[in-house]
Amino acid sequence: METLIQIEQIFPSLTWRIRHLAMYPDMPFDSVKLKDDFDGVHFGLYADHKLTGVVSLFSQGDVYQFRKLAVLPEAQKLGYGTQLMEYILDFCKIQKATALWCNARVNAKEFYFKFGFHETKDTFFKDGYDFVVMELEF
Repeated sequence: METLIQIEQIFPSLTWRIRHLAMYPDMPFDSVKLKDDFDGVHFGLYADHKLTGVVSLFSQGDVYQFRKLAVLPEAQKLGYGTQLMEYILDFCKIQKATALWCNARVNAKEFYFKFGFHETKDTFFKDGYDFVVMELEF
């Protein structure tokens, strides 16, 4: 039977559990809360009515940044991250964004290449991971 997928806007607090489990399970729960969470727009992917993936979107004018794209570990590699990315790309186009960027873990940058993102020269190390800033212009 095919899985029913729905993506909808959610409250910031609903993102925290999935961020924690998927991205930083060994860190304190509060470490996944962003100080500007309540300034962003958050989307949840529901697989058969269970919140399974999340992404948070922040804007400064017509430039958007997405943060904390996360899918529950047991649901990774099922295309849910791709569906969330496609959703926020469409959302940004509707909002007339000129660019979308993220701080990508270096080990995940191939994922973002699939959507047309390119690497910048900006890199950093945080919380045990190497990151690179990736951008997409519309």
